[in-house]
Amino acid sequence: MTSSLPPEIFKAYDIRGIVGKTLTPAIVQTIGQALGTLASERQCHTIAVGRDGRLSGPSLSAALIEGIRASGIHVIDLGQVATPMTYFAAHQLNTGCSVMITGSHNPPDYNGLKMVIGGETLSGPTIQALRERIERNDVRTATEQGTLTQRDIASAYIDRIVSDIRLERSLHIVVDAGNGIAGAFAPALYERLGCKVTPLFCEVDGTFPNHHPDPSQPENLQTLIKRIQQENADLGLAFDGDGDRLGVVTREGNIIYSDRQLMLFAADVLKRAPGATVIYDIKSTRLLKPWIQQHGGVPLMWKTGHSLIKAKMKETGAELAGEMSGHTFFGERWYGFDDGLYAGARLLEILSQHADASAVLNALPDSASTPELAIACAKEGDQHALIARLQKEARFPDAKEIICIDGVRAEYDDGFGLARASNTTPTVVLRFEADNEEALQRIQRDFRAQLQIIAPDAKLSF
Repeated sequence: MTSSLPPEIFKAYDIRGIVGKTLTPAIVQTIGQALGTLASERQCHTIAVGRDGRLSGPSLSAALIEGIRASGIHVIDLGQVATPMTYFAAHQLNTGCSVMITGSHNPPDYNGLKMVIGGETLSGPTIQALRERIERNDVRTATEQGTLTQRDIASAYIDRIVSDIRLERSLHIVVDAGNGIAGAFAPALYERLGCKVTPLFCEVDGTFPNHHPDPSQPENLQTLIKRIQQENADLGLAFDGDGDRLGVVTREGNIIYSDRQLMLFAADVLKRAPGATVIYDIKSTRLLKPWIQQHGGVPLMWKTGHSLIKAKMKETGAELAGEMSGHTFFGERWYGFDDGLYAGARLLEILSQHADASAVLNALPDSASTPELAIACAKEGDQHALIARLQKEARFPDAKEIICIDGVRAEYDDGFGLARASNTTPTVVLRFEADNEEALQRIQRDFRAQLQIIAPDAKLSF
């Protein structure tokens, strides 16, 4: 049972692997039994389980449920849902525990588990402790297995959002779900809120036949941009494969990345919660700090990763947080978990107060920047080794500050450069921002020079 457990699937903030290779039903069943054991130790009795639209979802979900029940813990099977709906179920059904089977935005042959046990989103050391528990076979086999019930959480979830959101006027939006699970729920939600919705790739299909369900990559938004202009819609909303991330596109085709969305959300939240902490991840724009301060909030930069951000929110009592990749976390009026569908609703609420929604988005402070860039590494773990060397050996003499909470972020008077290890794929992620194109190129040259010294064989994409 334990000899075939691949340690590399236990990531920093979830479990993720290749179906049939590093992630099999047998492995997932064992993980389920370990999660049930942990839940039992934390005085929890029931775990809500959901899955996204991936083809491997049903078999892995069945294996997970079997493992959890073997530990004596009860299971509520939510069926096919978006990841935030499992988090919502943990609150709504008072389980305090949920497990979502999802590969998020990874390729179709990936799948994984996002886990909440006893109100804690498992990450880092807790996930490694789960692996160690399995390896030493420290799992509970109950004399009486847990019960299994089915529950449809969708109507309660949509009702809860509709009860919270008030639009001043109807907006015409195009919703691109990329054939991910959000397509089953987002159009109905926004229609309930009073919007005119044009659905795009909202049929759930785990092969993702149209484009990859990752709204952080501009190439995945090109069809949405065209459709917005064809429909003369107010704006477009795009979702990742499991619905916990939001992408936004204006009528003119401008992509409003999550860190700029966070500006709009921060200004709104801080009206009702003056002095609140607003967290943003290390990939985010440096324009956020002064913006949050100007609006009466306390800015806090933190590590990338949904579970790491949620833990920091609990620690600091932050009312709002966001990641460059598209995760937004509302503590104010919501539950503090990342939810692309709810974030879309909050955005529509704000924009409905204005005559021109796209003009509001386009007016947000901006600077010259790159999207997330990637350097592919040969194998899992290489990205962490490369970043460890960069932290130790790299020299950026013109930078005014080097931040190493998550990778290497070099802050300059006129911009920043970042290199960090991905926790989901064997890649190094980079991002650059500056006051102008000339400064952007200069900062990229600095990073290119350091990477060529440390990793001369790396294929640089910038």
